Amino acid sequence: MVEQKKIRVAVMMGGISSERDISLSTGRQILEALDPEKYEAFGVDSALMPGSQRAIEKGAGSDIDAVAEARIALAGSNRLVPVAQIVDTGSVCRPDVVLIALHGKYGEDGTVQGFLDLLGIPYTGSGVLASALAMDKSMTKKILAADGILTPKSVDFTARFGDWDRDYIEKEVEKLGYPVMVKPSRQGSTIGMTKVNTPGGLNSAINDALAYDEQIIVEQFISGVELTVGVLGNDEPFALPVTEIVPGHEFYDYESKYAPGGSEHIIPARLSEENTARAQQIALAAFKSLGCRGIARVDIILSGGEMYVLEVNTIPGMTPTSLVPEAAKAAGISFKKLLDMLIGLALEEGK
Repeated sequence: MVEQKKIRVAVMMGGISSERDISLSTGRQILEALDPEKYEAFGVDSALMPGSQRAIEKGAGSDIDAVAEARIALAGSNRLVPVAQIVDTGSVCRPDVVLIALHGKYGEDGTVQGFLDLLGIPYTGSGVLASALAMDKSMTKKILAADGILTPKSVDFTARFGDWDRDYIEKEVEKLGYPVMVKPSRQGSTIGMTKVNTPGGLNSAINDALAYDEQIIVEQFISGVELTVGVLGNDEPFALPVTEIVPGHEFYDYESKYAPGGSEHIIPARLSEENTARAQQIALAAFKSLGCRGIARVDIILSGGEMYVLEVNTIPGMTPTSLVPEAAKAAGISFKKLLDMLIGLALEEGK
């Protein structure tokens, strides 16, 4: 009997964004879960570029030597290699597929997707355009609005275009009505996001957001039931069960997402059958509108009978206790099976 060749999987993790630590944790847990009977798996840290001493973004750790912790975490059968080793077509580390576990800039924004396209290596998740659009909250809202999908009212400002007359900004934000959410337009995990209840807090919130991006978005704060819907598939995507999020704070912030006990996830969400179907339909519509593939998570808020899309995340958290894996488990899809599906979808798209 001929032994079936294992699929060589590179789990791309770490990177230089402010979500580096989250990515390393995600990558480690994916490597632990991948079936060794099916896959030859190893980690790739995209921060380990040849000769690179590029500073890791604010909030991501002290310096590039932080990868030493990842090497320790991955000690054993799993290796952590620099990106250069997957480029060489003759390398023993040239993968059949890349499972992207990067978060934030240079991971979710189309950068690494374009790099892998040039190398001709299939990868999990959305392509360059959908990744770039979904990472940019302002562009996401414009695309969704064009397809009739509701999002909270907002205004955006870009430093390079000289939009920074504070009196002008205050007047534009006043039209939305307080409270508002101030966010970097191209950042994930609610990093740099502030809820502003009165005009007096606007200036400080803008400065906080500017630490992460030159483009900011100020959005109407909508109070309601926070929902999220995972979507899987390429040409025939389907929605997972709806998850209701009960944050331990005023809104679903960084601490609510990642701190132990920071939030409660209720699956299935406490919705009527009609609203459950609506949330899933809206999630699918947003997924298709942006041109996503493979996997995404669509965050929605239900308020006053309306459903508003807050964000589309093309690389959602992928630990066993993350939102999409939890919803998949509720649908009878184990974490191992979910990873199998994502790899299969990537190879299917790469043919």
